Amino acid sequence: MNEELMDKATSQKCTQVEHVFSILDKKWMGLIVEVLLEGPQRYKDIAAKIPTISDRILVERLKELADNDILVRDVYPDSQVRVEYSLTEKGYSLKNVMSEVHIWADKWMD
Repeated sequence: MNEELMDKATSQKCTQVEHVFSILDKKWMGLIVEVLLEGPQRYKDIAAKIPTISDRILVERLKELADNDILVRDVYPDSQVRVEYSLTEKGYSLKNVMSEVHIWADKWMD
């Protein structure tokens, strides 16, 4: 492989990694993913598990995660409409990443 192709491949990988961090690096994103790794959750349950997040920011972050195919918003038209958020396959695949982040943080963060 010539040097130009290698530079292009490296640049593409860097761009992909930067995109991942641009999503997950936002405040609350990791915690929301952690909560959803427990299974499908209603809005009020997510809010209760992250009590310091404002409603406006939680709504914003849930929308961003949905826009990036990390979670889905399911509406169940029962007698009272019920909405649940759950991770997609793409979102659930973050489980090992989140676990490794915890291991790294336990070792290196004071």
